[in-house]
Amino acid sequence: MTEATKPLLIKRYASRRLYNTETSDYVTLEDIAKVIREGREVQIVDLKSGDDLTRQYLLQIIAEHESKGESVLPINVLTDLVRSYTTSAQSVVPQFLATSFEMLRESQSKMMENMGRMSPMGAMPGFEAMKAQQEAFLKAMTGGWPGASGPGHEDSEPADDLDDIKRQLAELQDKLAKLNG
Repeated sequence: MTEATKPLLIKRYASRRLYNTETSDYVTLEDIAKVIREGREVQIVDLKSGDDLTRQYLLQIIAEHESKGESVLPINVLTDLVRSYTTSAQSVVPQFLATSFEMLRESQSKMMENMGRMSPMGAMPGFEAMKAQQEAFLKAMTGGWPGASGPGHEDSEPADDLDDIKRQLAELQDKLAKLNG
């Protein structure tokens, strides 16, 4: 595995300080969140026991963002997650969530790919800048998590969102054609 594809190893010392083994310095939860947003996997282990603490710290990062008003998870989703820990649905929920996030990642990727292929838009001056802005917007809406759903879309179907985006894109193309015509 190359350095960029293997998880970044973070060691937790007895003092609860977190140590980045690649850069040889101490890091904060926000530093770890930034690495994850950049697409890198992390693994956090207790130095003394060797226990994997990754899940615990990822949940803590999410809790801190939610408590700062950066709410991505609606109350009903959080409530359903709590319920899933005490029901037979517990075995289905992790696979469902993983599949849902994978589908979202794929649809975002395809949408950006399709935007680049559309001939009138692709040839338009400044299209690459607009595409970069769209990617930044999607990243901001999803909290920078690869595959996370954005706020305000918890009740809509991905296909409906894609149709809405296509409709909006068609309207923009019509407006651009009128301006150029």
